[in-house]
Amino acid sequence: MMNSRNEDYSVFANRILSSQITSLIVFDHKLNIVYMNTAAEMLLSTSARMFIGHPADQLLHCPNDILEQRIVSVIKSGQPVTERGIELSLPDSHSTVVDCTLVPLEVEGGASDQVLAELRPIDQQLRLSREEQLISQNLATRELIRGLAHEIKNPLGGMRGAAQLLAMELNDDSLNEYTQVIIDEVDRLKSLVDQMLGSRHKPVTQATNIHNILERVCKIVEAEMGQEVILERDYDPSIPELMGDADQLLQAILNIVQNAVEAGGEKGHILLQTRVLRQFTLANIRYRLVAKINIVDNGPGIPDALKNSVFYPMVSGKSEGTGLGLSIAQSMINRHGGLIEFSSKPGKTVFTIYLPLEQQA
Repeated sequence: MMNSRNEDYSVFANRILSSQITSLIVFDHKLNIVYMNTAAEMLLSTSARMFIGHPADQLLHCPNDILEQRIVSVIKSGQPVTERGIELSLPDSHSTVVDCTLVPLEVEGGASDQVLAELRPIDQQLRLSREEQLISQNLATRELIRGLAHEIKNPLGGMRGAAQLLAMELNDDSLNEYTQVIIDEVDRLKSLVDQMLGSRHKPVTQATNIHNILERVCKIVEAEMGQEVILERDYDPSIPELMGDADQLLQAILNIVQNAVEAGGEKGHILLQTRVLRQFTLANIRYRLVAKINIVDNGPGIPDALKNSVFYPMVSGKSEGTGLGLSIAQSMINRHGGLIEFSSKPGKTVFTIYLPLEQQA
């Protein structure tokens, strides 16, 4: 009778654990996985049957094996431990950032023979925080540029007019060459200021196929680079048309792809990937459908010193660059209610464009 009650209790307890929305994994003293609930399977994009009985490092990979070290520490000390912001590399080549609490599980005799790991993903909070920072950064930059443009363009107009008047008064052609240099340089500065401002026209929206835009970008890049770059496509054909300004979207995506091509160099490999996200939040607005466009290159990565300022104008890792491409791209995508984010490490830089496909839910 007692055994029957214990079995009933075990089944009941298993149901409770399986129904939890928190990801739970149990490890034994040999660091083998002995239990995973449904939430953990969803978080790690795997099946419990594939990994129960196998070592933890077959499923979870993290810098410096910090998770395995903490499990061993908990078993030895019998004290719970919380580790924040662990980046886990998953079997499907993706990664996730979690807060992890490790709790010793007592067995008969009071010794700790197993450890319960509670994983709480914080990717969403990090992304929202980073998104707010990017949007605030872009708004502040645009206001600063508008103010500077007004202050710069007024004296440039006066300088150009004075140079033209001076040229009309001079009879020496050799001196007129100098006035023409002044006029040309003033025009160049004015053009640079206009580029910093980007397009001042509101998007002319119409139903637009994002894959048609990506293919136009590919044709432009292939015409410029020839066979020097490999362009790989991985499109989701189910993405519906979005309401957008095709020319502005083309320019924004082209700016990013051109940067990726330059980063990849002679052996550059560029991946253009599209996916649909459901119930996704952008700028605190919830959308039913959002297009996600990844532009991946195999270049050396963005230097750490530039990662917090790549969307600022005049910031560039190239000696001959103006540093305007990403700033303009971010501004154009923002006008469509979207956002550009990036992640970068040597050998893999990913710029991700998010564009709403429908009105907010």
